[in-house]
Amino acid sequence: MNHTKRLLCMVLLAIMMAPAMKAAEFSAKEVVLEHIKDSHDWHVTDYGDGKSLVIPLPIIVNSSTGWHVFCSSQFEHHPDAAGLRQGPYGLAIATEGDHAGKIVENGEPVLDLSITKTVAVMFINVVLLLCCILLSARWYKKRKASDAAPGGFVGFVEMMVMYVVDEIIKPGVGKGYEKYTPYLLTCFFFIFTCNVMGLIPFPPGSGNVTGNIAVTFFLALCTFIIVQFSGNKHYWKDIFWPEVPTWLKAPIPIIPVIEFVGIFTKPFALMIRLFANMMAGHAIAVAITCIVFLVASQAIAVQLSMSALSVIMSIFMMCLECLVCFIQAMVFTMLSAVFIGLARVEPEHEH
Repeated sequence: MNHTKRLLCMVLLAIMMAPAMKAAEFSAKEVVLEHIKDSHDWHVTDYGDGKSLVIPLPIIVNSSTGWHVFCSSQFEHHPDAAGLRQGPYGLAIATEGDHAGKIVENGEPVLDLSITKTVAVMFINVVLLLCCILLSARWYKKRKASDAAPGGFVGFVEMMVMYVVDEIIKPGVGKGYEKYTPYLLTCFFFIFTCNVMGLIPFPPGSGNVTGNIAVTFFLALCTFIIVQFSGNKHYWKDIFWPEVPTWLKAPIPIIPVIEFVGIFTKPFALMIRLFANMMAGHAIAVAITCIVFLVASQAIAVQLSMSALSVIMSIFMMCLECLVCFIQAMVFTMLSAVFIGLARVEPEHEH
């Protein structure tokens, strides 16, 4: 309901701003990119005459003059003629070119360990997730196994945990699934929490965490490492000497090469699947909302009809995104469980 009210307000605002829109061109591309890309400050909204409400974030960089820690508010809000937002210590944030969005010194990027918007939102999501899980665990410490099943929020958490374990982890991993359950549950709830928080259009949400390829790369890398260390002798034998005709293995190792490449394509698919789906979902939702402003300079009939269509489509996309939040977390966890299970499978004649 809050999102619907927000969209309706945007429609009325667009109609009121129609005369101004004729003079100033609205760039939907810039709006979409601003919502899905990472940044060194947290832009909340614009107000007044060119003013912006921005949450400054910590900057931690290593330049030619050493390590520097300061606040992102020390950078200029608007870029200069060279496309640089000038800051202290001879540093600047590039807004265009090959290093756009990066902190540069004399035109070259520096070692940047700053707390960006994505990192800040991720920290908030982790704290929120820890609170939810620890509060549920605290409830169980005060109860006995014979007590009635919990209700409310604790019951919801238990239902989610049991669903993931019974329907995803146990069938995927198979025998000995217990030692992989903590990691796979962490993956599911972390991705699900980040996805849901990304739907909130204002702080502490609005972060595109799982739409950042660095985050999905790390998650896929964790699964890759666990799979390789969990692989038994049969797993490695099937890769380097599979049961296929000899001429497919020697003298030219066609199948072993394909199997070896498959070791890396599996985590790559995990990374790209989650990244692409979440980034595309955010981009489409914002782009549909931009229709309101794109038609603001048209006739009133066009404004009302297209704005109404934008609101309807935005509500539909938000409902669809709620479903996608769960599906993407489930798919990543399910595929990770399947990859781990395949690395531990035993030949049928040895069972």
